Amino acid sequence: MAADRGRDLTAELVDTDIWDDGMVRAAGIPVVDIPFVTVGSGIGSFVTVDYLRISGVPLDRIAVLGPQDVPWRSYEYLTKVSQIPRTERLRSDSSSTPDNIWGFPSYAVREAISTKSIKPLWNVAVEPIFANYYTPTAGHAFESMERECRRIGYLQCLHTGQVRMIRRRAGGGYYTILTPPAGSSPTRRIAFRSQWVHVAVGYPGIKLLPDLQTFRRTYRDPGRIVNAYEPHEHIYQALQHRSGTVMIRGAGIVASRVLQRLIDDRDKYGLQTQIVHLFRTYVDKSHGPHAFMRRKGKDGWAYQGFNYPKSVWGGQLKARMRTLEGHERADAYKQMGGTNTPVRDDWQEQLARGRREGWYRVAVGKAVGLEPATSGSGVVTTVAVDNDAPVSQQAAADGTVDIHADYVIDCTGLEADVREHRLLADLLDHSGAGINPIGRMDVARNFELIGSRNGGKIYASGSATLGGYFPGVDTFLGLQIAALEIVDDLAAQGFCKKLTPARSTAQWWRWLRDKGVD
Repeated sequence: MAADRGRDLTAELVDTDIWDDGMVRAAGIPVVDIPFVTVGSGIGSFVTVDYLRISGVPLDRIAVLGPQDVPWRSYEYLTKVSQIPRTERLRSDSSSTPDNIWGFPSYAVREAISTKSIKPLWNVAVEPIFANYYTPTAGHAFESMERECRRIGYLQCLHTGQVRMIRRRAGGGYYTILTPPAGSSPTRRIAFRSQWVHVAVGYPGIKLLPDLQTFRRTYRDPGRIVNAYEPHEHIYQALQHRSGTVMIRGAGIVASRVLQRLIDDRDKYGLQTQIVHLFRTYVDKSHGPHAFMRRKGKDGWAYQGFNYPKSVWGGQLKARMRTLEGHERADAYKQMGGTNTPVRDDWQEQLARGRREGWYRVAVGKAVGLEPATSGSGVVTTVAVDNDAPVSQQAAADGTVDIHADYVIDCTGLEADVREHRLLADLLDHSGAGINPIGRMDVARNFELIGSRNGGKIYASGSATLGGYFPGVDTFLGLQIAALEIVDDLAAQGFCKKLTPARSTAQWWRWLRDKGVD
């Protein structure tokens, strides 16, 4: 640390919104000049770099900053721990292809060719009336991205580390401060000086509900109370050696996948696992504001093929959302929102069997307490019963019921508060960026971070921008659409070539033959 003294962030830099070159030079932080910087090094960064490369931007004019050695690393971790390994299918349609700007050949076409089967093509042809929506396997998506990474030279742009802050530069542009891995650089920080910055950092972190946080903090027992996005393989292994009861909290795609894993193990190993599923809201029928905006529901679940209605990615709903401001946009998000999961025949059969045989049962209400069981084994959840739910429930005189379980798996999602992310909070405090109507980063229709322009632009995409003019941002196709909007805006500023029909066709032909961009 003594060797780094004088080559780190100073109090003046930390406290100042706009930096001049002399301040950075005086701190001894080395500066890398490069026109375009993308922060995050995940799929959002990858898709944006891919489109820039296809639009003619050379590698030496792009820098990718972030902790991930390959773009899908964090996403694969989350899918794996939430019981979607490479062999299982994602919640993404056939044409949502992060490795392929054109969407053709789609995942279904490629799967049909590789498996020598027309089944994927037939699925797409008759969905969703005669078949559930086609979705690719996680492994197919990751392998496709790996191929495209190699083709465009993505890893040559990558600088691994944590991005500490982004500050406006006096005279125009931005400084992005990277903290590289220990021992990989002679200084603790590196400053990237650029005209444009793109931020795609994903979710701030795991969302653990207050009662679960209190239990962990009080009893120091992280093994029995877990979030589905945390490693929790130990629960499945323990159940293989001793029968037990698991409480599932949540009703989204992750809850359905965790339930399927528990029941698959029950069937495979002949286990006696009992499952209690706690619903906060129990959906037993179709619901929505009117006949043309209605979501199916049954047995507690709200069913929908994808996170949002498909028209948000390219139909009437997408066009309408671009016209809404303030509370009208917030209301539209509220109408479209709500936890939901796609229809999957296999796990629906499993749950129906569990209800018949009595080892899968539901409770509806709000968890108001969580304590260790007096027997010393497991935990007891106190639930304030929802008496209006269309299921039979017994409760004490105070309207609560105590439910015992050996383990609790919380499937309620990831942290949504952008201020929980250090970089996003710093942008709000120092760059002029603001909050949109539902509390995320406020971006324009071209994904520019509103209020941060400084002789250049900061763009943002992904989950941190939910609530903007384009819903569906936290999806493969959403990241692709955002990247297209950003690259079009950069082309208008002269940074890259416009993707004309002729250039697009030529680049698609190179993609098809696995040739590098030109």
